[in-house]
Amino acid sequence: QVQLVESGGGLVQPGGSLRLSCAASGSIDSRYAMIWYRQAPGKQRELVASITGGGIINYADSVKGRFTISRDNTKMTVYLQMNSLKPEDTAVYYCNARYIRPSGYWGQGTQVTVSS
Repeated sequence: QVQLVESGGGLVQPGGSLRLSCAASGSIDSRYAMIWYRQAPGKQRELVASITGGGIINYADSVKGRFTISRDNTKMTVYLQMNSLKPEDTAVYYCNARYIRPSGYWGQGTQVTVSS
């Protein structure tokens, strides 16, 4: 079993910053790819950023230059540093861990709201 718990969401003004954390536990190790998704009301879920077990990183075009994904394998935690936030970044952010199973494992999500 794998458990994921996201934290760090909240309300922030445009141009501000937040750091999201996803703490993993259970039968998981550094071979897993870790992925951040987000979903806004009425919109499809979209991939935001990913980092493989080998450290290869990819970002959605909409967040390149503003967001940074990283992982600490000693703590089994993945982070998403979000800078220069925009109202269109408002969404529930989900953490996903994937290795062999195509669907992987999901956390409960954390709300990010960007508003004046």
